Amino acid sequence: MKHKTTMALEVMPNSTVFTLSGINASRESRYVFFCITFLYYLVIIAVNLIIIVTVALRKPLHEPMYVFLCNLCLNGLFGTSGFYPKFLYDLLSDVQEISRSGCFVQVFVIYSAVLCDFSTLSVMSYDRSVAICRPLEYHTVMTGGTVYKLTVFSWMAPIFSMFLLLIVSSGLTLCGSHIEKLYCENWAIVKISCFPNTVSNVIGYLIMLMYSGQVLFILLSYMKLIKSSLKSAENRNKFVQTCSPHLLSLINVSVAMLFDSMYSRYGSQDFPQALRHFLALEFLIVPPLLNPLIYGLKLSKVRHEVLRYMNNNVVKC
Repeated sequence: MKHKTTMALEVMPNSTVFTLSGINASRESRYVFFCITFLYYLVIIAVNLIIIVTVALRKPLHEPMYVFLCNLCLNGLFGTSGFYPKFLYDLLSDVQEISRSGCFVQVFVIYSAVLCDFSTLSVMSYDRSVAICRPLEYHTVMTGGTVYKLTVFSWMAPIFSMFLLLIVSSGLTLCGSHIEKLYCENWAIVKISCFPNTVSNVIGYLIMLMYSGQVLFILLSYMKLIKSSLKSAENRNKFVQTCSPHLLSLINVSVAMLFDSMYSRYGSQDFPQALRHFLALEFLIVPPLLNPLIYGLKLSKVRHEVLRYMNNNVVKC
């Protein structure tokens, strides 16, 4: 009887607050980290906003490819907003805590943004495939309505996937309240549940399988594009100019997400804390800044329009 009572006490309480794994450093060091992180976050915001505003205001960029690029940058701002403000606050706080509801919101924002990256890159690969392989039909296929539907798909699929996953996770009975990361993550929540949760695991793996399918679709599209680009010098130039940034972005996001997934499931406490934090944060540090820089520097039309827009504004001032 006593054993049953003890078990009930262990299982019943669901903590309303989670503690996060903070940076093990002195207060002075955390102030330095705060300044570096704050400046980096400002750079992310500035670079993405420059691309978004330029695409929105410059008519030569009102084409499907640049609309999808604008969507990628908007998603970068959305995803980083789920991490950086809270992390900056934690750097100045002695206790790194987050409410249960706040934790689920953070998971939703961060990971729906990651999935949206993959969806947007899939949509962009389809756009490039039509532009290079079926150039005469491009404007017939990529109409305003099609662009709108593809943009909605790139947001709705990730939002629905994460919403479904978090509904299941929010019903878990938890036997712990500590998350071994600097931010909330669904797998970390599942790991501290009192009982194995098959449904959550199945949904998680199905989502991973679905987005692995999108990566496969992109790779198959590129095989087709490479084959088509070999037929003419014009197609080769199109491929180099518009597809190489897309491929770099895909590698960037995929490697970052692979780091996060591998660390979440198989990460070892024997790793140095700095390495563990980098593996967990890589997809929140590199892609949001590298994606707009890749496109801004590589796509000559975007680069010229950004410089023209900025020069015009400097002259007016």
